[in-house]
Amino acid sequence: MHMRTKKWAKPELEVCPYFTNEPETKRGHWREQFKKDQPLYLELGCGKGVSTAAMVRDNLDINYVAMDITCNVLGDTRRNMEAAFAGEPIENVIIARYDISYIEKVFAPEDRVERIYINFCDPWPRSNQKKRRLTHGNFLQLYRRVLPLGGEIHFKSDNDKLFEWSLEEIPRFGFRLSQ
Repeated sequence: MHMRTKKWAKPELEVCPYFTNEPETKRGHWREQFKKDQPLYLELGCGKGVSTAAMVRDNLDINYVAMDITCNVLGDTRRNMEAAFAGEPIENVIIARYDISYIEKVFAPEDRVERIYINFCDPWPRSNQKKRRLTHGNFLQLYRRVLPLGGEIHFKSDNDKLFEWSLEEIPRFGFRLSQ
């Protein structure tokens, strides 16, 4: 699905203190970007950020990086974050625009990402689109470079076929599944 262009998104993001359009410049230094040294979680494909905003607001003792590929959707993420915090300072999240296919250029082992969230990502339903799925082996190999041993992937989907396929794919790359 193609999202319409939102002319307001880029200008709003450019003045947002917790947005970065160049996350690769923070590689190896993500923990320094936050006021508090606390666990670092990464959400890939955060979309409009409704659940992200709630998660960030409910877990002030965790730092988050919420990532998506387009400013159009991240503009909504920023607005949903502002609504969730209702004027309170937002200090435990950075919204980042980046193509997840190159995540190893953004995160280094010393960033110590402890958990990756993949929530309701695009299912890419056709068989010739499998390589685009965020739970495809190519992506899982990239996540392995970012997550330390014992790091977690939390995956949610409302697409039964994607979910079943991912249940088979994820363990093949050394990640444990929890119920």
